[in-house]
Amino acid sequence: MDKKELELIIKEGEGLTIEFKEKYTPRIVEDIVAFSNMRGGFILLGVGDKGKIIGESLTNKMKADINSLARGCDPHVSIKSIAQIGNVVIIEIPEGDEKPYSCSSGYFRRLDAVSQKMSQKELRMIFRETADRTFEDIPRKDFNPEGISLKKVKTFLTEAHTSFKVNRSNLISFLASLSIHKEGKINNAGVLMFADDINRFIPYSETILGAFKGTNKTHIYDRKDVRDDLLTQFNESILFLQKHLNVRSEIRGVNRYDIYEIPLDALREAVVNAIIHRDYSMRGTNISVNVYDDRVEIVNPGGLPSGLTKENFGKESVRRNPIIADLFHRMPPVSEFLTQRSGFITLHG
Repeated sequence: MDKKELELIIKEGEGLTIEFKEKYTPRIVEDIVAFSNMRGGFILLGVGDKGKIIGESLTNKMKADINSLARGCDPHVSIKSIAQIGNVVIIEIPEGDEKPYSCSSGYFRRLDAVSQKMSQKELRMIFRETADRTFEDIPRKDFNPEGISLKKVKTFLTEAHTSFKVNRSNLISFLASLSIHKEGKINNAGVLMFADDINRFIPYSETILGAFKGTNKTHIYDRKDVRDDLLTQFNESILFLQKHLNVRSEIRGVNRYDIYEIPLDALREAVVNAIIHRDYSMRGTNISVNVYDDRVEIVNPGGLPSGLTKENFGKESVRRNPIIADLFHRMPPVSEFLTQRSGFITLHG
């Protein structure tokens, strides 16, 4: 937005996507939430209700406070930009991908030129509209396809035993064939599998590996945090388990066989299902793989997927993340270990 565009917006007045504020106050969080729940919009600080420019100055503290307010929303709101044009501070809020959004005051939506608190009926309507879209399928408006790592895509193709040659010119069509490029955007599944810097966009997607002396978490002697793509998380988890599990060797004829105290196939199955069936929408969580003297515990965030009950657990397969599951199914070394497991798994030696 430049000065001429700003003058035109002020002249047209407040509306569905424009809100005037005489000065900054923390209550703008209600407008931030309202715009996120609708089509996005602009908050103009330093402008009176009738379009009179009163003036407001953007400081580093104000910018930090506004970003803090947005991060405090549930889910977090990504502010697109905060800028000073003349005597006006302009905050741009994009339409949210994870509606509905709320702040400490509740849920708000934009109605004409007013941010209004949602009624229970309006809230139920938004929940119904978004219920069928899973987190993995939500397009990332803040992610550029240039952020896709060709090296990771090529590793996937190698694991999938395909001779297809991918490059920047055919990358988008290839990603579309995998259902991770839709509506002109890369979705969360694509970020989790192939982003060059996953931590920048989904920082809570990590796997934490821990080895403990004894049977509780009092004495840890090895730890590794894996903040990378999901295939790397799987491979690093298996390597960590191999490093810390007891192993014996048998000689059969002229060949030597390593036998782990817990079968590696069982561990691979537990790890790959923890990754595939994790609820990636849960912030502040992670998959954990913990090795104790008497057991291995593998935990992923989220309860049973919708449609799977305790009664049919082990009898029916319900995929929480069908796109991610499909990508893993394309890799024969991994796909044979896929089941419907989700939650907390303990393996004893």
